Amino acid sequence: MNLTFSDYPGRQERHLRRRHANPLFHWPLPQVTSAELHTAQQADHAESVAFQTAFRTLVERAAALPADAGSELVLAIKEELERHYEQVCGLPQSDLHQQHKLAIQRLIDVIMKAIWRTVGNDPIAHQELRDEEAARVIHYRLLEQPLIADLLYPDSPIQADDLLPSLLNATADEVTAAAEIFDGEQLELLVKTGEQLLTQLQSQDLDLTAATQRLAVLKLRLEQYEPRDSHIDSE
Repeated sequence: MNLTFSDYPGRQERHLRRRHANPLFHWPLPQVTSAELHTAQQADHAESVAFQTAFRTLVERAAALPADAGSELVLAIKEELERHYEQVCGLPQSDLHQQHKLAIQRLIDVIMKAIWRTVGNDPIAHQELRDEEAARVIHYRLLEQPLIADLLYPDSPIQADDLLPSLLNATADEVTAAAEIFDGEQLELLVKTGEQLLTQLQSQDLDLTAATQRLAVLKLRLEQYEPRDSHIDSE
């Protein structure tokens, strides 16, 4: 079936595109229908519209914060900005969404500067803030990969059974980034089940070169893994 996928899809369409006619997800080949694609595109459009409305409201709330706003209110705004950043990274690529990302980064920077001023000379607080800022830099870097944005979204289209095929189908940059977010136990399970899957598919005369390379990235990460390296706790 010939389907017309978008040049800049959202998270729902991206996952349909991963699954379509892909033996890593199912054998015989799974086929995405035109109705499924249309539904996914509509859902992605609706998410973009809802995001823009929610983001405008959040910016207005942030701008209206009084100079003497309590720390709880300020931190609540910061947490919402961080959630919006994660969400916009998974929306269809556009100049507008890139502007949203930059605006959120600037707002979080303003809030962090205000927080720095409130902690005075407390060395423990300083270290905690430095650690948070370092973690945010890593988080931003990982979210530049669409697969990461999709995986971390609370209502991710990537269900548990689709995780391994999604990783083996990912780009080299995506799987390298994804390897950072799993702990040792998760990596071990992914490698084990990945080897089993590729062994099962070898009899189907398929080109598994790319999938084998992606699995090698997970294996290497497992070999090098140290507990402190993981950026996301095991669910």
